[in-house]
Amino acid sequence: MIKTEISWSDFEKIDIRSGTIISVEDFPEARNPSYKLKIDFGELGIKKSAAQITELYSKDALIGLQILAVVNFPKKQIANFFSECLVLGVYGENKEVTLLTTSLPVKNGLEVG
Repeated sequence: MIKTEISWSDFEKIDIRSGTIISVEDFPEARNPSYKLKIDFGELGIKKSAAQITELYSKDALIGLQILAVVNFPKKQIANFFSECLVLGVYGENKEVTLLTTSLPVKNGLEVG
């Protein structure tokens, strides 16, 4: 089912950027299996995110991966951690998350539009 239709100006409010994962840690305090990520967004700096992506990704496989994330949400507290961006992915049939990535390398911090 398609969600409620939005306007072009609604879409323009979402700031989706390219970034490269530079560190990954286990996040045992989270309710669901998760990692703590640090992501380099170039001129925007390094932002932290909590991501429930442990089912399909090992920590080693994530280092250096270029991903897409929403960077203009307010910080969200998850257990004792503040997530500063939302890493984007696609939910599979069993709720496993496949990350959205770039097909070719791009500069960190570029906007999706």
